[in-house]
Amino acid sequence: MRTPSITPIIRAIIAINVIVFIVQSINPQYDRMIVSLFGLHYFSSEQFNPIQLVTYMFVHSGIGHIFGNMLGLFFLGPILEMFWGEKRFLAFYLGTGIGAGLLYMGLKYYDISALQAASEAYIQNPDFKQFESLIQKFYSEGIPSNVYGLLENTGNVSLKESVFVIEESLKSVLNTPMIGASGAVFGVMAGFAILFPNTELMLFPIPVPIKAKYFVTFYALYEIYAGIHKMPGDNVAHFAHIGGMIFAFILIKFWGNQRNNFY
Repeated sequence: MRTPSITPIIRAIIAINVIVFIVQSINPQYDRMIVSLFGLHYFSSEQFNPIQLVTYMFVHSGIGHIFGNMLGLFFLGPILEMFWGEKRFLAFYLGTGIGAGLLYMGLKYYDISALQAASEAYIQNPDFKQFESLIQKFYSEGIPSNVYGLLENTGNVSLKESVFVIEESLKSVLNTPMIGASGAVFGVMAGFAILFPNTELMLFPIPVPIKAKYFVTFYALYEIYAGIHKMPGDNVAHFAHIGGMIFAFILIKFWGNQRNNFY
């Protein structure tokens, strides 16, 4: 299929993302400040701000992260914007991004609430046996690396220091934000597949065209699998991607699909 010329809202979204990324890249301090202020923190984090449900979509962690998201938006977004118009497309993009963030946070509640309860219980009644058990259960890859820098002797932690470790590790988890436009971009992908299911896409490096409905269905199944069977070191918010797709479906059904012929 031929990609239409870039449309005004797509141009503006890509421009904002690129400008923010350039500022992040100036030096590590700017990067930390932008991620801290505009990344989406968990609701009970001291750094949470409701506006982050929007701003997190415009912050990225690296060149590959922003390039992949903006490329998908560039190829599929203009078609939806031309189909709906600027205002409805912008509402769709922001709506799926916000929905992705809300679903991710909702699912994260179960993990974090258990961690918080266990951490608070340990702080009230610490002992080394429980310390080891708590670390193994909730920090299978080890406590957050930034916590080690706060200890004088990492090889011999006292009982008092173990309480400090649990407090700071919990704080580190709560203050680790989600960033990236992936949820909204996956919403755009799902919206495209719902409205134009039989449109054939050529996807590198696959040498044959794939109908949009099959491609998005396969991608959704992969994200569900990857989210359930998360590999060590995988910091991708797979369920945020699914959230973007779910909210895309909800919005399109809510608006009503008056198109009878698909191409």
